[in-house]
Amino acid sequence: MKHLRADEVDDIDRRILDALADDGRMTNAELAARVGIAPSTAHGRMRGLVERGVITGFVTSVDAAKLGHGFQALIGVTLRPGARQESIVDFAEQTRTFPEVVQMFFLGGVDDFIVHVAVEDSSALRRFVVENISGHPRVASTRTNIIFDYHRNVVVESFT
Repeated sequence: MKHLRADEVDDIDRRILDALADDGRMTNAELAARVGIAPSTAHGRMRGLVERGVITGFVTSVDAAKLGHGFQALIGVTLRPGARQESIVDFAEQTRTFPEVVQMFFLGGVDDFIVHVAVEDSSALRRFVVENISGHPRVASTRTNIIFDYHRNVVVESFT
C-alpha cells in the first residue's frame, strides 16, 4: 500500500469500494470474504483508503418521508450581481444550516445554487422558500421544482 499515491487505486481497492457501495455496513470479515482477501488486509486497505482521502466519510441514508418530511423539491437560486465571492460564501454558509436542506450544490451556469430540501408539505415548502431563500438579501431569483420520485445511486459509476 505504501507505493500507491493518494489518488491511485488498484484492483483490490476498487473491489473494496464496489463492495462498500453495495453495503456500507458490512463487517470487516464480510468485506474480506467478498473481496477475497484476508481480514487484516481488508482492514489495512480500508484504513489506507480513508487516510488517502479516497473514502471521505460514511453516511446514513434516511427516509425523509418516515420522519414527516416526504415533500421534496429542488430550488434553483440566482444571486444578485456584485460582491460575488462574499455573496456566495454568505448564502452558502447560512443556507446549509437549515434542517430542511438535504443537499446543496454550487454551480456554474444559469443558477448559482441548487438547494435540495425535504419538508412536510407544499405549505411548508412555500414558507421555507419565501422566508429562507427568496427572503435572503443576496438572492435575486428562485425556481422551485417539486420532486415526484427519485433514485439515488451510491456512486456515479462502478469502480471496476
